[in-house]
Amino acid sequence: MKLKLLFILSLFFFVSTNAQEYIFGKVTSEDNLEMIDVTVINIRTDERVTTNRDGHFMISGRQGDNLRFIKIGYDRVNTNVTKDNIDSPINIKLIRSAQLIDEVEIKKSLTGDLKIDTKTLNPPKKVEKLKKDLAVYIKQKSDPRILAAKPGEFVQPKGQGFAIGKVKDKWDDVDFMNYLVTALGYQYFNDLKIENSQVQHFISYVIAGGFERRSILKYGFVSDADLMRFQRAVLSRISAYKAPQTQK
Repeated sequence: MKLKLLFILSLFFFVSTNAQEYIFGKVTSEDNLEMIDVTVINIRTDERVTTNRDGHFMISGRQGDNLRFIKIGYDRVNTNVTKDNIDSPINIKLIRSAQLIDEVEIKKSLTGDLKIDTKTLNPPKKVEKLKKDLAVYIKQKSDPRILAAKPGEFVQPKGQGFAIGKVKDKWDDVDFMNYLVTALGYQYFNDLKIENSQVQHFISYVIAGGFERRSILKYGFVSDADLMRFQRAVLSRISAYKAPQTQK
């Protein structure tokens, strides 16, 4: 009889101490709006529920449990259940997460070679504008006033003329370079980031890259087509000229 009574008392004590309790509450936003579909997790029991359309929830738990509130786009909130939370509803407020700007991905990796990388990446806006202006200029007929000589300047013959017997070159490369500087002007090279002190050196670099000029030197005459051809050679050689020279 005593054993039976002891068993009944022990069972009653076990049920009383382990009786299941429920925690009620409400979840709102920082603007005090009811939040639906917020996930509520009891960390101890791993029980999960979601808030209803009014932001209310009910989950089993007891004093000392840790509740976690999760919703995409909002900061996660953790709170410990106190005795007051058992006796009255618990109110939770979620704060919207800070938005991060997506990183810009360069799909093609850099090689470290400036000559190659400058072709891979977008060219400077000034170079793009220069190419467009040059394309428009090539399509137009040359205005003879553009290359008109100033008073006192050397005037180049308007035609190649003719000669009897073997003809000696009328120009050398220095004459040709001086003509290019006069015809194009320093501003043309400045727009390409070439300083005045570097213009002669840069022209020599372009010519040395295989620019055909035998007829020009022979007759001392530069046609509009020759001038346009030189400008195209400039655009094709400018990147290599500005690239660091490889040490041998």
